[in-house]
Amino acid sequence: MTVYPGNVIWHGGHVSREDRESLFDQKALTIWLTGLSAAGKSTLAFALEKALFAEGRTCYVLDGDNIRHGLNKNLGFTNEERTENIRRIAEVARLMNDAGMIVITAFISPFIVDREMARQIIGQDCFREVFVSTALDVCEGRDPKGLYGKARAGQVPDFTGILSPYEAPKNPDLVIDTDHVAVENAVLLLTKLIKKSG
Repeated sequence: MTVYPGNVIWHGGHVSREDRESLFDQKALTIWLTGLSAAGKSTLAFALEKALFAEGRTCYVLDGDNIRHGLNKNLGFTNEERTENIRRIAEVARLMNDAGMIVITAFISPFIVDREMARQIIGQDCFREVFVSTALDVCEGRDPKGLYGKARAGQVPDFTGILSPYEAPKNPDLVIDTDHVAVENAVLLLTKLIKKSG
């Protein structure tokens, strides 16, 4: 399908992001959790969501596996498809931030250039990068989905950490190693980051 950019116009509404932030009494943010498979990103994301919700905050988790059941179910795991996966997620997060919400994402997002693209789409003011730095051997030891075993057997192509590289953030807003930090303590650190941002 051909898209004609000149004919596609952004329609601004009568309610601003700031209006919605004021209604929700919070700053709209995207907490971008990045790290290896089985590092603990989803566990932290949903624990943080529960804690924020209990405080009366409006928030939602965009989880890597969940997104691939719907929005991104047509994408595979080549480098190009991973880039498109991250681009789509960033666009969704940006819209949700515009709605005044706190968004928590849990994606491997292995490449620095893709995470920087996400930062540009979402906006520096709303983007907080959190490196879930759990070591490869710990992640592989957990292997809850059996993916590392399959990757070692050559059954999962381009698997991050085994057959495809993971590029660690150079200057993340927060670093959490779930092998040394309990979930409850990690949630406290994440909550402090959010409060510091808003």
